[in-house]
Amino acid sequence: MSETPVNLDELRNRIDAIDTEILRLISERATCAQTVAQVKTAEDPHAVFYRPEREAQVLRRIMALNAGPLDSEEMARLFREIMSACLALEQPVKVAYLGPEGTFTQQAALKHFGESAKSLPMAAIDEVFREVEAGAANYGVVPVENSTEGVVNHTLDSFMDSSMKISGEVVLRIHHHLLVSSTTRQDKISRIYSHPQSFAQCRKWLDAHYPQAERVPVSSNAEAARLVKTEWHSAAIAGDMAAKLYDLDKIAEKIEDRPDNSTRFLIIGHESVPMSGDDKTSLVVAMRNQPGALHDLLEPFHRHQIDLTRLETRPSRTGAWNYVFFIDFKGHVDQPEVVAMLEEVRLRAAEVKVLGSYPQGVL
Repeated sequence: MSETPVNLDELRNRIDAIDTEILRLISERATCAQTVAQVKTAEDPHAVFYRPEREAQVLRRIMALNAGPLDSEEMARLFREIMSACLALEQPVKVAYLGPEGTFTQQAALKHFGESAKSLPMAAIDEVFREVEAGAANYGVVPVENSTEGVVNHTLDSFMDSSMKISGEVVLRIHHHLLVSSTTRQDKISRIYSHPQSFAQCRKWLDAHYPQAERVPVSSNAEAARLVKTEWHSAAIAGDMAAKLYDLDKIAEKIEDRPDNSTRFLIIGHESVPMSGDDKTSLVVAMRNQPGALHDLLEPFHRHQIDLTRLETRPSRTGAWNYVFFIDFKGHVDQPEVVAMLEEVRLRAAEVKVLGSYPQGVL
């Protein structure tokens, strides 16, 4: 057995010294953030402190500079929390999300804004929109698509009636667990609670392991976890946050049928976001019912070499048009090639609504 090259006490002393320096530098950064707030407020009493494009640039820079041994995403998450705490010194950010507490949407909100943001659970997606529109929350977080189950139509429909802008996106890996309470008789489980989408994402696993159990759909996975606390013969499908919140045990982990299962969430707010250098744009385009309408819509994207990442069709809610298309593409509305493309699309469409340009998700 080889000897330890450095004395353990020396290593601990070195770690203590490094921690002291880290503490000093974080405090210095926080003081600088406070000064930024003072300068912004002096220039504009209604200044916006949260800048999505600036935070995306900082996190990308950290990931590019990271030399290990910590993973680049892990390092970026550490800096996300430092930035979140510093932003709270400038102005605490209030974030509405699709609740209740313990949902994947709350997890996405914390991933994007950090633990220092004040999260506000809402009962429905349209309530998240209303909370932000009314100014009771600075931003909102809503699910928009799942890699297994497709788009969230309630979110798309809410954008059709709202003036809210998209200011960011979060992609969250979704891991489902089978949860029970300390009083559950695991050999007598006859009922499983979960959100309908979670049942769909775990269908094969449930068919193989609990084919006889009643599957009871509820409004959220957090609600499923809450119900299990009161019943000895029930289990819930939910994630880590709900398990921790309701003190439940995992008897089976990562039971989703597809290991790449993920959900994309959108951040909504009032402000337009400047270019960050790696952006997406989302549109709603209404087309008249005529031959070649879809070709006419997409042709300018092809000619200007704009990369489409999502195209969804929804029925018109007003009856004024037959088709409404939700489009995501790479690029920002301030880029010359995007400006030129949008001018052509507006000539061909009944209506074009830019939902927002925003940084592509970093974490």
